[in-house]
Amino acid sequence: MAWGTALALVAAQAGRQVTLWAREDAVRESIKTQRQNLLFLSGVTLPDTIEPVGDMAALAGCDAILLVAPAQHLRATLTSLTPHLRAGVPLVLCAKGIERGTGKMLTEVLTENAPRAEPAILSGPSFAKDVARHLPTAVTIAAKMEIAVRLQAALSHLTFRPYASDDMVGVALGGASKNVYAIACGIVAGMGLGESARAALLARSFAELCRLGETLGARTETLMGLSGLGDLVLTATSPTSRNYAFGLSVGEGLPREQLFAPGRPLAEGVETAPALVARAKAEKIELPIAEAVADILSGALALEDAIPRLMARPLRSE
Repeated sequence: MAWGTALALVAAQAGRQVTLWAREDAVRESIKTQRQNLLFLSGVTLPDTIEPVGDMAALAGCDAILLVAPAQHLRATLTSLTPHLRAGVPLVLCAKGIERGTGKMLTEVLTENAPRAEPAILSGPSFAKDVARHLPTAVTIAAKMEIAVRLQAALSHLTFRPYASDDMVGVALGGASKNVYAIACGIVAGMGLGESARAALLARSFAELCRLGETLGARTETLMGLSGLGDLVLTATSPTSRNYAFGLSVGEGLPREQLFAPGRPLAEGVETAPALVARAKAEKIELPIAEAVADILSGALALEDAIPRLMARPLRSE
């Protein structure tokens, strides 16, 4: 909900009238009475042009909808939302991940469950607090090009710069996979393996992403851009990143009952890791780093055995 609120603020700053749907009564009440989302993004004043609502029917008249539901809840959210959608309305995915159980990217879940909408996706190196504090941020919006250009114009202002693309596969894959590799980089840092190891892991993680992306039809320039390499670098190197911070706790040996305790911040890469590996296996693509992360998180691979497993792989050219 922090990201959803930050994006609502972006749209309002770009001159739009914004309807912000929020499930939590406390969120809607705090926005109405104090013009802040005290639960998820306190300290940020929201203008009167943002109207909080609790009924999805209120979204029926919107010219575009930014959908920030977490990856594993996207399908259920679409089930509730689609009865209120007008045909041809751009529906913009703003969460990152791969659906566990099906291995489908969020763009695939969207087109499957909202066939009357115009599918789009917004992704890139961006933290909600940075965006809400009006710090310079650049992202990618992918859709049919004419739709992407319209959304770009609707959200652009002095501190938020969207780039238009029609490569939805590349943007979706980059945003999903970077969370898994951010956990891996956090694990390396938590284990105290050094900056050289983390840099090597980051580079080889990007190679894995490109390998799978090529098979799925993503464009190389997309993966090299904001929603691929840019987002990976941010998420895999910053303690502010939930996924990196989660990996750091794993590497430091925090017990599993604490890692997965209720109320801990959501690390989307935890659910995405096995889904990413399953999708890659279905495409006959090897992702050794992602596989190691998935096995560590499931308890199938001990921390002390992960690095030897990766380092003992057959030697190959880069």
